[in-house]
Amino acid sequence: MRWSDLDPNFHLRHSAYYDFGAQQRIEILTAYGVSPQVMNEQHFGPVLFREECVFKKEIRFGDIVYLSTQISTMRSDASRWTFRHVFLGDDQLTALAIITAEGAWMNTLLRKLSSPVPEIVVTAMKAFPKTEDFQLL
Repeated sequence: MRWSDLDPNFHLRHSAYYDFGAQQRIEILTAYGVSPQVMNEQHFGPVLFREECVFKKEIRFGDIVYLSTQISTMRSDASRWTFRHVFLGDDQLTALAIITAEGAWMNTLLRKLSSPVPEIVVTAMKAFPKTEDFQLL
């Protein structure tokens, strides 16, 4: 954790959790070929409908934290999805916080939800790690 990620109570500020989740989502998508450059070139991007965090245990400066990111629900055409981010303690077993992010893909030229989504997205989303209770909608 960086000093700038802390709040006045000297633990991780609430908005930093969301920043870490968003960063990891894009890093994983990039690894599967859906980079910001590809999104820009093909005129699509993710849009969030809801993002919620359940805070279970404080994260403090110097703590070692692991972040697990998986898809928990997805339409068969990959047009809508739910990501689950679990912040884990040093033991990699203790959940410190859980973010649920629901969204879809948007055509950035039309400013409307994409249907169908680009094939590169479908391929990436099908390969993306899934939760144990994953549901295909």
